[in-house]
Formats: sequence, structure tokens, C-alpha cells
Amino acid sequence: MTVVPLVFFSLFASTAGLGDLRKIGILGGRVVIYYLITTAVAITIGVSLANLVKPGVGLKMAASGDVEAILGKVNQVSPSVVRTLIEMVPSNPVKALAEGNMLQIIFFAVLLGIAVLAVQGEKREIVITGAQGLSDAMIHMVNMIMKLAPVGVFALGAGVVAKHGLKVLSNLLVYALVVVAGLALHLTLLLLVSLYGLGKMRPGEFLKKARAVMVFAFSTSSSNATLPLTMETAEKELGVPDYVASFVLPLGATINMDGTALYQGVAAVFIAQAYHIPLTLSAQLKIILTATLASIGTAGVPGVGIVMLTMVLTSVGIPVEGIALILGVDRILDMLRTVVNVSGDLIASVVMSRFEGK
Repeated sequence: MTVVPLVFFSLFASTAGLGDLRKIGILGGRVVIYYLITTAVAITIGVSLANLVKPGVGLKMAASGDVEAILGKVNQVSPSVVRTLIEMVPSNPVKALAEGNMLQIIFFAVLLGIAVLAVQGEKREIVITGAQGLSDAMIHMVNMIMKLAPVGVFALGAGVVAKHGLKVLSNLLVYALVVVAGLALHLTLLLLVSLYGLGKMRPGEFLKKARAVMVFAFSTSSSNATLPLTMETAEKELGVPDYVASFVLPLGATINMDGTALYQGVAAVFIAQAYHIPLTLSAQLKIILTATLASIGTAGVPGVGIVMLTMVLTSVGIPVEGIALILGVDRILDMLRTVVNVSGDLIASVVMSRFEGK
């Protein structure tokens, strides 16, 4: 119920809210490319670790539906990468919204946001304000639904364990450890290395100065709630110029979700393994593409990542009910992946400052 409108309004509002694209210039192009690359690498790390460790192997989950039909759907919705890119363009955007075709929805929302920037005067502001209001309303709706999550997690978890035994818990522990290992690898091998190589700052110095931001991100599980502290730390502790911080960090809180994308990759492969659904290379590439694009529209508030995961699962035909397997440990993983998300934003602001010669 919430996925399609949340993705559409969040993406449209964030794109249209960038301002005049001509004035964003080189800084905007650099940071967007940087964010997309780090997110794609993060999801690749997640998918690779899940394939290597195979946390879902051994579970005997049965999907609600004919297995052959599900496997056929996986093959059907897992075309070549070229075909996937071509089919991102919707012939009918209303049909894409009605059918929940997420790649087409993402494409149309971003394109419409860019088009709105060409509209002059009060009309543009009215449209952007309305889209932001609807985006905020969808986030509040998700928060309302998530208040029922503890009851739902208890019921779903109890049902899964009662039906499939304690074996589920051991697999779930392995899944959680794979996510944590992936987050640690991404933070140390990519983000901190890029900080040192591109931003010319020592990782130890960064971790010391960014400690408060990381603790706050861990406790709130929200990139948006952490944003004021993130901007203050970037400017006062890390020496990032105001104009860089004010552009890079809010944009990062909207489109840079490395930790969330990595978790979605691990979760998708884990659930597919649990349901004995083989994922071809093409299907896994589509997971990487979808999760990268989905991270752009992931609101920086607790619980929304699990909503976006349904989009990734749907893109390759994995049963959405498999989310019941991972809900029990999602909160602690949400806290950890938010730390990676926010750290990635801060590191990007340092790197972009160096590119600006500041």
C-alpha cells in the first residue's frame, strides 16, 4: 500500500528540490556520481557475501503459490541488463504506478522532478511544496503502520519458528553476521580508503571527530534526524565549507544509502535461498540496479528500508512474505546501516571539499 506512493513522492520531491540544475554544475555532477558508485559497490559487496556464505541454504520455506510459477516469474522479470535499461522508460506512467513497476516509477519520478525545475515562478514552488507535503504524509503513514510492527514481528516470528523449528534462528544469526560483515567491509575498504585517497584525511582523525554523529545515527536509526548534527560536525570539526555541506549532506541524506542498499542485497539473496529460488547472474545484476536506484528514494527515517526491500524483492519475483524471516533482527541492523549511511555522507562532503580545492 505504501511502497509506490512513498517511492514516487520522495523521489519527485527530492529531485525537484535540488534547485536550478544549471547552477548545481560540477559539484552536483561529482557528488551524484560519487554517491551512485559507492552505493553500487555496497550492494555488490552484500550480494557477493550472501552468495559466498549462503545464509539461507538449509531452510525449507514454502511460498504461498506454485513454485514453478514463481520460478517462471523470476525468469520473466530477469531479462538482460540492456533490456532492463530500455524498459525503465514507461510507455504509460499511470500503468507503471498501478502495476508497481518500480524501475519505471523511479525513472518517471526523477524525469518529472527535473522537468519541474524548468517551470518558473510560483507554479514551480506550489508543485514542489505539494510533493514534499505528500512525501512527508507517506512517511507519517509508514510510521503509523510501523507502530504495529512489534506485534506483527512477534506473530510472524513465532509462526515461522513453530513451523520450521529452531533451525531458522541459526540461519538468521548467520544472515545478521553477513550484513554486519558487509557493512564493516564497505566502511573500511571503500569509504575510509576514499576518505584518505581522495579527501586526504586520516581515517583515525575522521573517526574521532565524527564519533558523536555516528553514535547519534546509531541511536536514532535516522539519517534525517542526524542531519543537523552532521552538518555542524562537517563545518566545525572537519573544515567543510558551508556551501559544500549545505548541498552535499542534505542530498546524501536523501540519495546516499550505502548501508541500506547493502542490507537489501543480502536480504534478497537470503530470502531467495530460503525459498530455493535460483538467482541467475542477470537477476542479481537487476537486484544491484534496483537497490541502487531504490536507495535514491529511501527516506532517512527508521523502518522505511524494510518497505523499500519489498520493491527489490518484487523486481526479481522473490516472495515478499519472506520478509517475515528477517524482521526480528531488522532494528539492530537498521541502527548499524544508518551509521554507514551517515558516515558515507560525511566522507563525501570531505572528498567534495578537496575536489573544490578547499
